[in-house]
Amino acid sequence: MKLLEGKTAIITGSSRGIGRSIAMAFAYHGAGLVIHGTNEAQLKALADELGCAYVAGDIGEFSTSERLAEKCLSRFGRIDILVNNAGINSRTKFIDLTPEEWDKILRVNLSGTFYTCKCVIPHMLEQKAGVIINMSSRAGKTAHPTSSACYGASKAGIDALTRKLAYDFGPEGIRVNSICPGPIETDMSKQWTPDYREKLLGNIPLRHLGTGEDIASLAVYLASDLAGFITGESININGGTYMN
Repeated sequence: MKLLEGKTAIITGSSRGIGRSIAMAFAYHGAGLVIHGTNEAQLKALADELGCAYVAGDIGEFSTSERLAEKCLSRFGRIDILVNNAGINSRTKFIDLTPEEWDKILRVNLSGTFYTCKCVIPHMLEQKAGVIINMSSRAGKTAHPTSSACYGASKAGIDALTRKLAYDFGPEGIRVNSICPGPIETDMSKQWTPDYREKLLGNIPLRHLGTGEDIASLAVYLASDLAGFITGESININGGTYMN
């Protein structure tokens, strides 16, 4: 069953990792795609594989979001789904955190999410329908031992933005939710030491890491009509490492 047949989607930060998994799952379920990333070589390779359009650029620049919306409209004539996956991490301790790093993390993670929503929502309002999925983190809900204050603040901001957009635009047929992943097996996790991995697994009730496919499955569900009565939620997917 193709859950997204006939739908169009913009997916930011989709050249690798979780975003790549989401792009592949959306393509499998029949969505027409415009993908985004900063590494144009990786992005083009995935676009060629999926037969979709792409836009390369810094999501922390408003012009990138403008180009994404224009590309989707020129290719498909409508924008049904927006997945805000692009983001950067920081593990800098607060005492060492500079104003420059604070501004960079907030610009890419939070402002980048705002920019894409700003460019896409007017078209969804015209359609009286649309779905937005924002990638947050458990670090936005609770303090994390290795995440920087700026990272947690950016993700908490994304959750607040999610709720406000869901409240304001629900009457216009637009659903907005965020996904809050916990420990996921990605390129970055390959850098972990065996001791760190063992300690991490010991703190996960399910005793294994999540995968990009786990996050992609949730994104497909939220984007589909199966989740038609879900909006304004920040959904945990973390193996039980944070429950609320």
